[in-house]
Amino acid sequence: MNSNFIKGLGVFALIAVTACNDNPEEEKKEHEMNNALLAEWTGPYEGVPAFDEMEVALVKPAMEKAMEMHLNEIEEIANNPEEPTFENTIIPYEKSGEPLERAYTYYGIYSSNVSSPEFREVQKELSPMLSEYRSKISQNEALFKRIKTVYEKSQKDSLPPQQQRVIELIYEDFAMQGADLNKEDKARYAEINKELSELYTKFSNNVLAEEENYVVYLNEDQLDGLPESYVKSAATAAEQRDHKGEYAVTNTRSSMDPFLTYSDNRELREKVWRNYYSRGDNNDEFDNNEVISKILKLRDERVELLGYDNYAQWRLQNRMAKTPERAMELMEAVWPAALARVEEEVADMQAIADQEGKDITIKPWDYRYYAEKVRQKKYDLDSEEVKQYLELGNLTQALFFTAGELFNFEFTPVEEGTVPVFHPDVKVWEVTDKTSGDIVGLWYLDPYARQGKRSGAWATTYRSATEVTGDKPVLASNNSNFIKPAPGEPVLVSWDDAETFFHEFGHALHFLSADVKYPTLNGGVRDYTEFQSQLLERWLSTDKVINQFLKHHETGEVIPDELVKKIKKASTFNQGFATTEFLASALMDMKYHTTDPENIEPKKFEKEQLEKLGMPEEIVMRHRSPHFGHVFSGEGYATGYYGYLWADVLTSDAAEAFAQAPGGFYDKEVAHKLVKYLFAPRNAMDPAEAYRKFRGRDANIDALMRDRGFPVPEEK
Repeated sequence: MNSNFIKGLGVFALIAVTACNDNPEEEKKEHEMNNALLAEWTGPYEGVPAFDEMEVALVKPAMEKAMEMHLNEIEEIANNPEEPTFENTIIPYEKSGEPLERAYTYYGIYSSNVSSPEFREVQKELSPMLSEYRSKISQNEALFKRIKTVYEKSQKDSLPPQQQRVIELIYEDFAMQGADLNKEDKARYAEINKELSELYTKFSNNVLAEEENYVVYLNEDQLDGLPESYVKSAATAAEQRDHKGEYAVTNTRSSMDPFLTYSDNRELREKVWRNYYSRGDNNDEFDNNEVISKILKLRDERVELLGYDNYAQWRLQNRMAKTPERAMELMEAVWPAALARVEEEVADMQAIADQEGKDITIKPWDYRYYAEKVRQKKYDLDSEEVKQYLELGNLTQALFFTAGELFNFEFTPVEEGTVPVFHPDVKVWEVTDKTSGDIVGLWYLDPYARQGKRSGAWATTYRSATEVTGDKPVLASNNSNFIKPAPGEPVLVSWDDAETFFHEFGHALHFLSADVKYPTLNGGVRDYTEFQSQLLERWLSTDKVINQFLKHHETGEVIPDELVKKIKKASTFNQGFATTEFLASALMDMKYHTTDPENIEPKKFEKEQLEKLGMPEEIVMRHRSPHFGHVFSGEGYATGYYGYLWADVLTSDAAEAFAQAPGGFYDKEVAHKLVKYLFAPRNAMDPAEAYRKFRGRDANIDALMRDRGFPVPEEK
């Protein structure tokens, strides 16, 4: 039956109820029962999200009702009169909240992929409600008492491994969220969380507004140096914004980066650069500096209630690094080598500018432009030439091939219309086990930038699989911001973007290959979960992928060996820039959270700290503070941005395990251990133990330094 017809019947039913029901409470219940965002998922694959029934008006009532339902479940668990056990406390806790998970899937899509001014208003209203809801769970004394009882019993008589791990993680999470605080401190803790949730929403919406508000429109005579593919995409972007006949440089990394790399117009490069790096820092209604100050003070006050000296100390206790000092130690070991390399890179670029007779000193808006010239001169490597062999469709097939070789997965396109999607650009594939034919899950791909979609690339799940919740097919997604081409044109991407595509697919494979019993174990340790996806990037440059999928988009010819050699030879090129811009952000993240926030004015603090670090004036932080969403639009990466480097140490070390194996990157034995110990367990095993099982020892920094072309530290 036609789904639009069914949807129409739903609307008719609501109208009928409104017309004849005199009881407001009954009317409210009827509305809630008919809310498509709350309904159990139906259709193929044991149910899929009804993205075709998404409406902003349904979001708030669905979330409110789902939170209420979950809190009722929590009360039932907390007030169980029986003696607390794993079976009557932890298992029902793990199973609870399914309606909210469904509603939150739609909320997340609106927030990240198809935001609008209308939704942002709903988001503002829901943020404090969500915070209050979370506090009601984390501060439920009866619930925590039961959890603590089960935990303490397990410390005397240990449970089976996954049960032991899950009770320890749940207990630790409640303790870190203030479950042991006195009544007065609990109230303040909850109040702080509510204030923070509002500030996180404000921060991210301010950045999105700045990305939408600052667009540079070019005329025909301002396109010098820009590749044809970029020009066509910029024309499409301008037309979408009612500027037909012009060319739009949007305020996102995917548009900014290639413009700064290729545009011959230095004045325009500076304008585009300033637009991008001043997001959230324009002294207007979307300025984020005051928001950052408030966030830092509230975070500090909150962890003080728990007895910690600073936010970083509290946050890192359950990460691989354990302490801010260990994280800083790693970053400070790499920082000097990165700065030394930047000096060399700038000297090379300045030499070319001088040879060209340009009376300039290299500035941040020149770095990418002259780096590209150096790349062509030193390595005879033209990034635009490389892009001709990096077509998005072929790269997608390369992902599938890699997943088939390492994970035994097969990807088959799902016929259009079979599975609802939230935008026509989204495509869906069925994932099966190649040997058994069993369905593993679905993979959704949303590849293109659009208004209302946050910048960057990310992976997420709409549904995870665990034994206790029924092992339904995993629903995983990847989201990118490639510039949508003009009709009939190919999507050609840079080598860096191709690596990012593999990286994010690594997250999706992590979701799809999970083999855990309890939902909590589907989480991860932040400075470890980036490792698996960073490792997957390495397969892009393997011979099997190169020879089968890196083909010229017009001729179909495989990328020439000579060009591949140039790419590999240039693999350590520009590592000064890449490492320094990243580390500057990671170091600032840690300094923000280990310094008394009363002394911090973000703009001044950022400048002072970078000067102390010896930050080269030709480079800026990859994410300047006012738009550092990883750290200030939520808490997932707060004091955790260093984790990419921590994970890269593991990545480089693990890659050498493959490189040294008889079958190289496709060695079956090493691949088996990769899936068994590094992907399938998710958080069911301590990360350090899991890595030792894979590698036979702990990782060290040497492989990372070799990868980046930096001197390997001498043993002390």
